[in-house]
Amino acid sequence: MPTVSETYVENRVRVQPDDTNNYASAHGGNVVKWMDEVGAMSAMRLAGATCVTARINGLDFERPIPQGDICIIESYAYAAGTSSVRVRLRAFREDPRTGDTEQTTSSHFVFVAVDEEMEPTTVPELAVETERDRRLEQEALASENSE
Repeated sequence: MPTVSETYVENRVRVQPDDTNNYASAHGGNVVKWMDEVGAMSAMRLAGATCVTARINGLDFERPIPQGDICIIESYAYAAGTSSVRVRLRAFREDPRTGDTEQTTSSHFVFVAVDEEMEPTTVPELAVETERDRRLEQEALASENSE
């Protein structure tokens, strides 16, 4: 039974000119794509199967990510259903020169585990074993309920 911490994935992308909009900041569609890809990785770590996006529950763009900065995507599973996995996702901007970060985007995605025929398949329970697991789970539930 996988733990919350075992589903934690963090990825970094340097925001290049091709990733930006007319205002020289990361295009929102690119940020969503990066979040979707990393979120699927967390869901698959729990499910042990291919996972596809079923729903995006709210998507809050709080501030831009300037060209040249690094977009950090943080993702982890915090709840599981029969075939679904709920994943918390947050994006941050990081100044590559100083390492200073600030949150830019937050959301909760729901993924569904599928078999080779693209039919839903069951996922294991998600274990909450450590203090870190409990903290991550509680933070995700609290942010989910505040949307």
